[in-house]
Amino acid sequence: MSKPEEANMTTTPHIVKEELMAAGKWVKLDRTTYVDPAGNTRTWESVKRTTRQRNTETDGVGIIALLKRTLHKDCMVMVKQFRPPMGCCTLEFPAGLIDEGENAEAAALRELKEETGYKGEVVGVTPVTCLDPGLSNCTTQMVLVNINGDDMENINPTQQLGDGEFVEVILLPLDEFQTKIDDLLQKEKIVVDAKVYIFAMGMAQAFFKPMELRILKQ
Repeated sequence: MSKPEEANMTTTPHIVKEELMAAGKWVKLDRTTYVDPAGNTRTWESVKRTTRQRNTETDGVGIIALLKRTLHKDCMVMVKQFRPPMGCCTLEFPAGLIDEGENAEAAALRELKEETGYKGEVVGVTPVTCLDPGLSNCTTQMVLVNINGDDMENINPTQQLGDGEFVEVILLPLDEFQTKIDDLLQKEKIVVDAKVYIFAMGMAQAFFKPMELRILKQ
């Protein structure tokens, strides 16, 4: 067989078996045996949630919530909270797990109300997306929500946090989103969720240099 023909011979990668290594209340650690494209058998350690509901491929939702108020700039509704795995506070989109019987839209509106107190309207939903595929099979759908800030219910919103939840709501102007995030990073020991910062970069691109690719400062 010639070398070009050998180079074209590939195996469809696939899972052989999964073995439980450890399990907790919310997550488990699996050892996955799989076959790679070259036909080699390998192993991989993966973290998986134990909370995914039946008949769904999505673990949870992230909420891109835009607050619109008369005589105010449009603002992104963000949340800040202490995350034990990071050992510090993080800046994130409101988010949460999907409960049994919910779809992404219903979960997003519920989580938004609980974490921020705001009531919104869903205007878009992404496909199922992965979060950290080298570590976990955890998936999410991003739900776009508009909030009418002139609505009486949204003028002085009240959070509905559960026991052990401590969430600070932060409003950041959409047209200064990345700048305001960078300001927070200068002032506080805080880590920004990657989804948030990528979105912020995209908005900065759209507002100021729509035909150019922004180069990050070194």
